Amino acid sequence: MLLLASNSPRRRELLSLGNWMFTVSVAGVDESQQTGEIPADYVLRLAEAKARAAIPNAQPGHIIIGADTTVVDDNRILGKPRDAAEAAAMLKLLRGHTHQVYTAVAAIRMKDERLVTDICVTNVPMRRYSDEEIEAYVLGGDPLDKAGAYAIQHPGFHPVENMKGCYASVMGLPLCHLIRVLQKMGAAVDTGIPAACQSLLQYQCPVSSAILRGEQIG
Repeated sequence: MLLLASNSPRRRELLSLGNWMFTVSVAGVDESQQTGEIPADYVLRLAEAKARAAIPNAQPGHIIIGADTTVVDDNRILGKPRDAAEAAAMLKLLRGHTHQVYTAVAAIRMKDERLVTDICVTNVPMRRYSDEEIEAYVLGGDPLDKAGAYAIQHPGFHPVENMKGCYASVMGLPLCHLIRVLQKMGAAVDTGIPAACQSLLQYQCPVSSAILRGEQIG
């Protein structure tokens, strides 16, 4: 049984595709970037911190899953915007070029406290949306709780074009990387997860097979 250390509805939706039994436990962690910390180290540290914060609510048979996602532009981490003005500024910064999304997964097996981590780095090409589109999107409130001030799956804004990487990772939970982690822990994995993910997201993933073979994409 899995314990998801996240309150994200997107992560819950993606995790449900695996037909695992899971519950949710969320504890606050400090998400401040440490001095000199590079993006990969940042998301790996936070994913593990979130998983460890859920240990007091876990049972001996649980595998705890923590995840963290951040948007990176020119090696600069873009967190959640503080207000509408910062959200608009982030969207203008990202417009018309490719940035990266880093998502780390950390799993803790409670019976022996084994920790396994993995990371997915995805290139995300943004379209040249207009200032008017930014204004309408920000007024709707969606960017304010999103790293980088956008949701890739937003049905009205559609900020991304010509994706060639892991769509689920940009949403917050790279399922093929999670499969790799859980297999290392001896957990049962539904072989239909990649197909179910692509069906839900209406996205023909070009990298899932390579990821499942153990290759690092990004």
